[in-house]
Amino acid sequence: MTDFSRFDARHYPTLPVRDGYEAWAETYEATVLDLMDLRLLERLTTVEWPAMRRAADLACGTGRGGVWLKAHGVAAVDGIDLTPGMLKRAAAKGVYDRLVEGDVAATGLPGGGYDLVTQLLADEHLADLAPVYREAARLAAPGGRFVLVGYHPWFLMSGVPTHFDRAPGEPVAVESYVHLFADHVRCAHAAGWRLAELEEGLVDDAWIAAKPKWAERRDRPVSFAFVWTR
Repeated sequence: MTDFSRFDARHYPTLPVRDGYEAWAETYEATVLDLMDLRLLERLTTVEWPAMRRAADLACGTGRGGVWLKAHGVAAVDGIDLTPGMLKRAAAKGVYDRLVEGDVAATGLPGGGYDLVTQLLADEHLADLAPVYREAARLAAPGGRFVLVGYHPWFLMSGVPTHFDRAPGEPVAVESYVHLFADHVRCAHAAGWRLAELEEGLVDDAWIAAKPKWAERRDRPVSFAFVWTR
């Protein structure tokens, strides 16, 4: 783990994670593109989504991931998030069986009860990856999968933080940390996970159509997806 401040090229005011996402909740879905995370889920080949009867969605946010899981055949989804404003929007989607406000590293959800555990676009806000890998292992049923989609460390190390406009013309960042893939592997192995699949998303035509200024970053990695199995 490395604090993002070592790479920060923009020096936006930085908010703690809970405060940042509470402020972002209203505009989050207009800001985060499906290209970042949901497109990577579409590419995964080692998860039979309809066979995943029950999922735990860690850092569920506004529920974008839960909607995707239900649409792809996952029968039941529970969610947990740190931020009340995000959970309010997740609840409004009507796809979660249970929503909990709490810590992804200590969810309080029942152990061994989930065929699938997911976490989308949250790992960069964790100072330490080990607790969430251990919690995912506790939650997973035998043979379960842990799908973790994240903001690529290359993009963070190039100086671009997780950020949004708190008000027009007022960009702010959310507290972040850089985790190399080696950090993920080390923590996953220590928790009993083994890698089944890794997918990386690059800045391509679709990204540049949405964000023309990103043309200078064409073919650079912007996100990733791990599939871990026990």
